[in-house]
Parts: sequence; C-alpha cells; structure tokens
Amino acid sequence: MHRKKKIHPSEKSKLHSRSKHHGRYDFKQLIGSWAALAPFVAPNKYGDETIDFADPHAVKTLNTALLKHFYDVDFWDIPANYLCPPIPGRADYIHNIADLLAAKNDGKIPTGMHITCLDIGVGANCIYPIIGNREYGWSFVGSEIDPVSMTAVNKIIQNNSRLQGMVECRPQNDVKNIYRGIIRPDELFDLSICNPPFHSSPAEANAGNIQKLSNLKDKKITKPIRNFGGNNREIWCEGGEEKFVGSMIRESVEFRSSCFWFSTLISKQSSLRNVYAALKLAKALEVHTIPMGQGNKISRVVAWTFLDEAQQKNWKETRWTRAELKQNVHA
Repeated sequence: MHRKKKIHPSEKSKLHSRSKHHGRYDFKQLIGSWAALAPFVAPNKYGDETIDFADPHAVKTLNTALLKHFYDVDFWDIPANYLCPPIPGRADYIHNIADLLAAKNDGKIPTGMHITCLDIGVGANCIYPIIGNREYGWSFVGSEIDPVSMTAVNKIIQNNSRLQGMVECRPQNDVKNIYRGIIRPDELFDLSICNPPFHSSPAEANAGNIQKLSNLKDKKITKPIRNFGGNNREIWCEGGEEKFVGSMIRESVEFRSSCFWFSTLISKQSSLRNVYAALKLAKALEVHTIPMGQGNKISRVVAWTFLDEAQQKNWKETRWTRAELKQNVHA
C-alpha cells in the first residue's frame, strides 16, 4: 500500500492564474453587463470607483453583475439573508481543484459534461456549479438540507438554459449524513467539493461578522449586518468546520471508490491539525493542501483520495480519456 503523501506549501494571498478576477473591478464594464449595479457605485476617498461592501444589497447586485459579465448567467437570485459568496474566491476553488485533476491526467484538465462534481451543501446561490460548468463544462450534483435553498437553486437552473441537464440538486434528508443518501450505488464522481459551515455557534458567527464590518468601515461596529448573508445552516454548526470536516472525512471512507478527489475548504488554519489527523486515521493515500487568498483573507483547500496508483490509472483511462474521445467525436 502506498504511503500517504502530504503537500503543505507556504500560504500566500494570490488568485489563480486562470482567474477572471485579477486586478480591481472594472465597474464600467460590469454596469454595461448589469445596469442595476450603477446606483451602488461611487468614488471612494481615493477617487476609485467602488461599492459599499457593508451594504448587503450592493454586494448582491455586484455578484449578479459578475456572474452575468464573466459567466453568462441569465438569471441569479438568492432569498433574503442567505449566503452571498465572494465570486473570486469561489472561482479559485474550482480552478485549483481542476489542477488536481490535471495532475493525474498528463497535465490536461478533463473537461465536459462527463466530468461530474458533487457539491456538498450547494446553498441557495449555486455558485460552484455555475462557475465549474462555465469554465470547464462539468456537470454537478448539489446536496442540500434546506428546502428554501433547494427551491432557489432549482429556480436558477430553470432560468439558465446552460445549466439545464447539467446541474441537479438532491435533498439530504438526514442532517447527520454527508455522502450517505446522496451518492447512489455504482455512481462515480470525479470531484467532491464543499464550503463547510465556518462557525461553531451563532455568537461566534455574529462576532466574526462584527469584526469584518469594523474592518470594512475602519471603525468600531457593534451590530452585525450580514453583507454576505448566511442563515444558520450555512454559516455555523455545532463544532464548526473542524467537526463538520471530521465527519466528512470519516464518512468518505465508505465511498472511497465512488470519488477520485474528495475536498473541502478550510478557513481556519487552526483546524488543519485535526483534519490531518482524521485523514491519517481514515488511511487516505494522498493528501494535498492548496493555499488560496483574496485580499487579506487566507484560506486553503484540503483534498484527499483513497485510490492507489493502479486505480487512478484505471479511472483516467475509463473516464477521462473516454470523455475526451467523446468530445472529439462530437466536436
């Protein structure tokens, strides 16, 4: 049996080279794609055009403009108080996980609808499927425990022809489960991604929100305002991300042959020690830690696989090579 491989590079704040979001936002271009953004744009104290990132309506409208301009989204909306994620950071996750596939495919990213990604907790915003499908043509299954989020995701799918037949939202009916009840018998996923609940309690979530707003406003804020939204199920769970990811790792063992790369976003560096311990206990054969950064926020993706070299080679030949041949036939 192969020994577990860990790659823990030093972390730095830098967007992926394939990101569409390098440099400052070009608000003139974005307004050209989504005119509703215009009322929210104004010069800051340095004379640069910007929005008030402490204003939830401004942030949501910016996201709509970004998705329209860069990802050809015809319709996007989320319910009030639901998570409105920062687009550049979510895109970076997709690009970095694509590189992991490429590393096992002679340096070439597998693309097209035959590459299937499982999004654990897709949320109401459907961001990962939107970006992954637009950038690489992947198909997605998104799991979700919240019926309001499921309704919102299905509305996004129904109103974007590109996503129809490419994204499916499945209900997770047992809050204790992650992969159970979602991955079907004999079903294979090339990737599994997740943005786990970050905080361990509502009080911790509010404290984090107040700190973020204080940084944005450069002054003391005492009342939380969720500029990026997030209801209880989206932003906190008992034990926070560390406990959630630990459960994810333990359960992934049951589906060791069903997915090539399991992965999750890890926001807290302090969570890594226990995450690595859980992966060692689970006997993951290969573990990668991928640093990501946007502005002053540093996070990382941890990815693991249970497939040995022979199984990886077989997966490549039976799924990725065949998918490429099918694409060439239909090109």
